[in-house]
Amino acid sequence: MTIFNEIIYLPLYNLLVFVYNIIPIHDFGLAIIIVTILIKLVLVPLSKKQIESQKKMQELQPKIKEVQNKHKNDKEKQSRALMELYKENKANPLSGCLPMIVQLVFLIAIYRVFFNISNAGLAVDPSQLYSFVHNPGQINRMFLGIIDLVSVINLGQITLASLPHIILVLLAAGSQYIQTKMLMAKQAVSAKASQADFAQMMSKQMLYLGPLLTLFIGIKFPAGLALYWLVSTAFMIAQQYYIERQEKAAEIKKD
Repeated sequence: MTIFNEIIYLPLYNLLVFVYNIIPIHDFGLAIIIVTILIKLVLVPLSKKQIESQKKMQELQPKIKEVQNKHKNDKEKQSRALMELYKENKANPLSGCLPMIVQLVFLIAIYRVFFNISNAGLAVDPSQLYSFVHNPGQINRMFLGIIDLVSVINLGQITLASLPHIILVLLAAGSQYIQTKMLMAKQAVSAKASQADFAQMMSKQMLYLGPLLTLFIGIKFPAGLALYWLVSTAFMIAQQYYIERQEKAAEIKKD
């Protein structure tokens, strides 16, 4: 945990407090948005590689299907043939996992920041701050004055005041659905469900499991996490759209 604290948690804690200090209206929600965008900008090369890897795997699906059918009675030959196929096309089916792991690490760090600040009575812990970061003391827990960033949704006591928080969670889940849908856009899907291979079935499940997981996180954990997830996913959607436009422009030039 010491490595996690020194490399991820403390820099993130201090960056959030630093940004919070320099924002004139001292809105911790705006600090989260700015820091999230900064994190995503730093991770652009990694996330771009993830998108390219996923698209390459989608393009290889017909060939993967051929290999699976050809060696369906010999799993060892099938595995060797698939590895050779990946090697020839410079594809790695696991390369898309690293950005997801990095995203999860930052999610855990953000959660710890909120948990620790909340336990400290919504005050910044000066022992966690670098020498050049000013201690603001008590923080403003409200985002735009309407969403309590350290609160969770109580499904047994839904009130009108809970509506902005609920909308935030629904937007986060909806953006997750859109992003997954965009990743699946070029995937070749079999006409019949019985003909769909494992990868295709998993992709279909993730289309709904991702948003459901986001709903769970948004309901069970502080609103600040839902805000972080929404901004992070919206950034990925914009990045993916930009990459696709570049690819289309490159194709038009070739023609």
